[in-house]
Amino acid sequence: MAKEREVSPAPKFNLGRAEYLRMDPVEFRARFRERLHHTLEIQTYAALHEGKTLPPTQTETVENLLDIWRERGLSTSLPDYRWGRKLLQFARKARAGKPVDLLPHRSPPIDRTGYRLFKRIVEDRRSVRHWSPREVPDSAVNEILRAGTWAAHSCNLQSLRFAVVREKNEPGLFRGADIPGGPVHLVALQDERVYRANPLNPVRNRLIDAGAAVQNMALAAHALGLGGVWLTFTDSMLERLYRRFGLPEEIKIVTYLDVGYPAQSPAPPLRLGLGETVLLRI
Repeated sequence: MAKEREVSPAPKFNLGRAEYLRMDPVEFRARFRERLHHTLEIQTYAALHEGKTLPPTQTETVENLLDIWRERGLSTSLPDYRWGRKLLQFARKARAGKPVDLLPHRSPPIDRTGYRLFKRIVEDRRSVRHWSPREVPDSAVNEILRAGTWAAHSCNLQSLRFAVVREKNEPGLFRGADIPGGPVHLVALQDERVYRANPLNPVRNRLIDAGAAVQNMALAAHALGLGGVWLTFTDSMLERLYRRFGLPEEIKIVTYLDVGYPAQSPAPPLRLGLGETVLLRI
């Protein structure tokens, strides 16, 4: 049986400078993102919405972590650092009682045509189990994975990692599923080190984080004209994949999505209506 692997969370949030400096860089970046979210992002947007000024000390935690980031020699071109700098600019204006123009960041409104396209992608997606021999290009795989990275994630911890395995390169590695293998297996992994950044984050959130990413990926595959099917692992499959991938202890295999060009178009299984699924309206 595959052994469930857990990494114990750290006992506290704000650590000393020395602890941050010697910390594993993956964990440090996760703590940076978590502190950015919980000590500055939420408070800044609330202050801007309510027309209030931030307390003078509100930016201190993030300013300190940005200094530590540079002292550690981490690249300042990384997305989390750049986001930290941008949010700090917003916060400093909010702290000074100055307006912040958020209009450039507003998403254009979705018109009815756009919503109909979204509805079509959601409702026309099928679980495909039979595949065309047509090769799936890396560009399509990358688009699908990118959609996964944009899924909502608890505390902005960004735990998702991926393995891409083409069936032709590893025939039979994924045997044990209820469909013929491949042609492309997109495996959702999670780096457990990032969850040390928030010891109050419930374990169930880890499955939700992975599920949100794979749902995005399944919809992206359909939008690209590919078929997909979301699958899980048997214990023997997990053991085989851990051995084959040689993953470090902190990387956990969660679930996977098989994608390829469909060889058939399954009929849609009808869904229960809202009359059955909505239990409460208060």
